Amino acid sequence: MRQPWKPSPALLAIPLALIAAITVVDLNVPADVHLGPLLVIAPAITASFAGPRLTALIGLLAVSAQAFIGWYFDVLFSRNVVVQVVALAMLSCLVVVFCVARERRQAELAQVRSVAEAAQHVLLWPLPEHIGPLQVASLYLAAEDEAQIGGDLYAVNRTADASRVLIGDVRGKGLSAIGEAALLLGAFRETASQHTSLGDLAAALEQSVTRYLADFEPADETGERFATALLLEIPDEDHTARMTSCGHPAPLLLSSHPGPTVTAPILRPAPPLGIGTLAPEDYSVDVFTFEPGDTLLLYTDGVVEARDRSGAFYPLAERAAQWTGAGPDELLQHIRRDLLAHVGGRLADDAALIALHRTPTVHRGRPRIFHFGGTDPAADGEPPPEA
Repeated sequence: MRQPWKPSPALLAIPLALIAAITVVDLNVPADVHLGPLLVIAPAITASFAGPRLTALIGLLAVSAQAFIGWYFDVLFSRNVVVQVVALAMLSCLVVVFCVARERRQAELAQVRSVAEAAQHVLLWPLPEHIGPLQVASLYLAAEDEAQIGGDLYAVNRTADASRVLIGDVRGKGLSAIGEAALLLGAFRETASQHTSLGDLAAALEQSVTRYLADFEPADETGERFATALLLEIPDEDHTARMTSCGHPAPLLLSSHPGPTVTAPILRPAPPLGIGTLAPEDYSVDVFTFEPGDTLLLYTDGVVEARDRSGAFYPLAERAAQWTGAGPDELLQHIRRDLLAHVGGRLADDAALIALHRTPTVHRGRPRIFHFGGTDPAADGEPPPEA
């Protein structure tokens, strides 16, 4: 529903048919009825879907049709017909000028959008499809048409034996919130692998946000700018996950064994980033089981606070329970279609989701070494190879 409309070349048949129809009808109605002035409709309609060249061509055909009507009735050089032809030619020229100005404006807008999209892609890097033992998929739905990202954010990083994930939501939406989102993403990418605990990492992010707000927060918005964030750490070998929340909702744990279930791990959130400086020990680290085959669904407020026409919130947990056996990409596509249908095709706030699926652990045994030549395999304690 939000895709730009692309005109079809077949639409050119409409003004051509109008010129032909108006001309034929005008030639067959009584002499005191003049339909020629209606020919201006043809170039006006063409301007809605074509460029200046086609519009000028249709305008020329319309003027020619008006002149032909005057010639047919042998009044081509009468005052009335001359005024009609000149007026039609002037109106057609004005429509062509409008088309030229519109195309220049569209070209400038396309250039600005391409620069904005490039900047947004640099800011919000696409997540890898695989990181450690995890399959990863992400989805971003911006509330503003001119933006592909806004105040919601996500990122992943690797430590020596674990994967760390950030999902957050900066106060505000669309392009106005990109500055704070860029700061938080940069701070996470820089410090995610430098701190051994999630509490230390959360405290470092808090310090970065606080410094930024002290320098750039407008005086009339003091205390009103903040960001929620959820930090997640998933070890490669241990089938658990650790999380620290700064005012962000807990993820959903989707499991299909022994039956489809959707649960929200118990979470003890700290205040959002930017509200007040906390020590690392003030942040709680909550641990829960994350078994192979399970999927973690991380989301921002824009998903669960999306309303339908009656004002009902989107029931994410209830809807996600239908797709517990789906892969990460398939799961997010199901939610995307269902969410947009719930809100009628347009979100009121930015929305972001991440699906993390833990793949079954593969245990590889020690490779067998076969000796060829003069060495006896049994001498090295290895069983002889079977024929």
